[in-house]
Amino acid sequence: MADDFSFEITERFGVLATAKSGWTIELNKVSWGGRPAKFDIRSWSPDHEKMGKGITLTEEELAALKKTLEGMSL
Repeated sequence: MADDFSFEITERFGVLATAKSGWTIELNKVSWGGRPAKFDIRSWSPDHEKMGKGITLTEEELAALKKTLEGMSL
C-alpha cells in the first residue's frame, strides 16, 4: 500500500518558518496520488523528499481561513 503513495508539488507560495534542522513549513499546492492539487500547509525536509504532518485545504477552505485571519488582531 505504501508503494502507491505519490505526491507532486505543483506550485510553491512561500515558506512560513524554517527550523534549525533546515526543515521548513510551507504553503504549497500539492497533488496527492494524482488527484487535483489542493492547498497544503506542512513541514518539508530541505530536499522535499520527506514531510511532516500537515493540513490540506480546498480553495473555499483557504478563503475561509484567510477571512478568519483578517478578522483577528495579530
